[in-house]
This record gives sequence, structure tokens and C-alpha cells, in this order.
Amino acid sequence: MDLPAAGARVVLRYTLPPGYSHPVTDVVGTLESTDPIVVRAADGRVVQVRRDEVVALKELGSGRPIRTSEIRFLEVAAAQAWPGLESTWIDGWLLRAGRGFSGRANSAAPLGMPGELAPWHEVSERITDWYRARDLTPRLLLPDRLAAMPAGWAASGEDVVVMAADLDMLTLPSGPRTTTVTEAPDTHWFARYEPRTSDLDTETAVLTSVLGDSTALGRLGFGRIGTTDSAVLAIARGAVTTGPDGRAWLGLSGVTVAAGHRRRGLGTLLCGEMLAWGREHGATHAYLQVTESNYGARAMYRHLGLIDHHHYRYALPDRR
Repeated sequence: MDLPAAGARVVLRYTLPPGYSHPVTDVVGTLESTDPIVVRAADGRVVQVRRDEVVALKELGSGRPIRTSEIRFLEVAAAQAWPGLESTWIDGWLLRAGRGFSGRANSAAPLGMPGELAPWHEVSERITDWYRARDLTPRLLLPDRLAAMPAGWAASGEDVVVMAADLDMLTLPSGPRTTTVTEAPDTHWFARYEPRTSDLDTETAVLTSVLGDSTALGRLGFGRIGTTDSAVLAIARGAVTTGPDGRAWLGLSGVTVAAGHRRRGLGTLLCGEMLAWGREHGATHAYLQVTESNYGARAMYRHLGLIDHHHYRYALPDRR
């Protein structure tokens, strides 16, 4: 194994002894020694492991920031995973509509390349009219650094954290799969899903729409359907799309674990198997979106090996 030099900023993934809820974990920090491997995290915690316990050790650079182009490329791939039921470009702004189901499928995002993206004041009227023609309230999705909050608009809800990972850096489940994967959400999947509308046909159409290679709906558990005590314990959606830089991304979304079965490793198992499904279908990287205050989910995703990439927020016209 070629190791980074001592003093480098690294992410270390290593195995844990039997009895832990996760077979592997990770730490981000400064590499202080290579024999044994010693990493000091930002909070002062020191992790020391043997070389045979190392799953992956990757140099991150000295606090290298995420480039604006990397945010744009990932957001384009993410938009392809949630294109809604119709979409169009207006001077570098991608508009999506899905009959009101989900924010991602019903928002406009500034995803055009530099030089192609028109300032908001030049496109605001056309974008607003496009949504109102579909009986939708205009909504913007504004990733970090791609566009500022327009005057007369206000943030709607809290920030969303986009977490990402190189799949080669993750230890994914192998062997027989526990997760059942289908191409469309069936009654088993919807037994755990919490619809935001009463139109299941629209929800099914939006969930299965993807401008990419593959989409899948995964679930854990079996049992009676159509009752509140269904034995479907956890669900997730996965979609593989390709960004402008050629990276193939698995977008993981809709992760839901039954309230009475949380903190038992089901979410970790389901996400790990969905990540493995994505790699089998050509993905080289993975991302997901989680609200900033959902600390439990963010901790679980960090255990899987995903790290914070950037944020975005929704905006609506300010009615005050």
C-alpha cells in the first residue's frame, strides 16, 4: 500500500473488532505516523491502527476546498436523478416540474456553465411564468456559490447538506443481498413510504423518472401490505446518472426506517446494499442529501464513509 506522507490530511477507514454495530468506521484528520498508522482528528482524538486493519487511507490535501465546478457537476447529476415529469433550460437555469411532488422535482436551479448562466433579473419573469403556467409556486434550488439569493426571495426551510464519497473508498456489503430491489415502487415499498400527496400515480411517475442509466427502489423486510404494522422495515431510492465531468454518481434518497426499528443497523445495512447496487450498475461515486439538523442520519452516513460536500437551500418569493 502506498501511504501518504506524515503530516498529510487524510481520511482513514479501518476495521473494528467483532461486536461493534459497524464492521468499519472512518476518521478524518492529520496523519502523524505510518507505522503504526496514527491519525489525529480535528477534535484532538487520536486513532491508532495496525496496517492490516486499514481498509483505505486517502490523502485529502491540506484543507483543499471543494471547487465550484465540482458542486455544479454533482448538482447536474443530482438533477438528472430527479428530473420531474418535464424539464427545460432557460439561459443556464434548469427548470423541473413534477405536479408538485417533491422539492427536487419542482424547482429551478442555476446549473449552467460559466458564461451560459444568465443573471436572475434577466430570467426571473420567464421562469416565474413557466411555473405559474403549470399551477405551481415558483421555487429555486440554490447550491453554494452557484447563485445568490435573489432580492425579493427568502429561504424556505433549513439548509440541505450534500454528502458524497468515492465508492472505491467504501467497504460495501458482499455476498447474498438482504435488500429487495425493484424498478418501480410496489405496494410493499409504499407500505413504508409516507406520501406527500394523494396522487400515487404522480408519485410513482416522479420516483421512477431518471435521465440516466438506472433507478431502483430498495426495501428491507416482508409481511402484510396495506396495514400500519407492515413488516417492511426500511426503504430507499437509488438512481445512477452521469455528470458533465464523466463521473457516474449513485444518488441515494428517500431513506426511511420504521420508527420502532431505528438505531438497530437497518439503515446502515440498506444504504450499504444500495451503494453496492449502484457500483454494480456503473457508479463510481455516491451522494445523498440530508437536512442540516438531521444529526442522526448524518452520523450514520459518515459511518458509511460519506463526507460533507456542499449545501443547498430552497427559496420562495418573499410574501412579507
